[in-house]
Amino acid sequence: QAQLVESGGGLVQPGGSLRLSCEAPGRTFSSYSMGWFRQAPGKERVFVAAISRSGSRTLYTDSAKGRFTISRDNAKNTVDLQMSYLRPEDTAVYYCAAGRAAISESVSTYNYWGQGTQVTVSS
Repeated sequence: QAQLVESGGGLVQPGGSLRLSCEAPGRTFSSYSMGWFRQAPGKERVFVAAISRSGSRTLYTDSAKGRFTISRDNAKNTVDLQMSYLRPEDTAVYYCAAGRAAISESVSTYNYWGQGTQVTVSS
């Protein structure tokens, strides 16, 4: 069973940057599509970005396009989310997810989840 561990969250000012990392130890990492989701207080968990097994395809929610970049390193079993030009509305707990299915924006297609890392954008 895949275990996912996120890191890199924290407090940042509007306009700043953060890099989230997710480590997924195990020999089968490259067989999973990977995604990042976020959940703000009182709201449902929503899609942010996803990357295919090989890294050749990526998907982004509209609010992340041009500001966030998802990448993966299958040799290191890691997937990162580089976030720039952060806004207060980006404040949320960010979750890393792994799915056996093809790259997807749907929460229901991901099989494994990390515990989440808090991102707070505030001056």
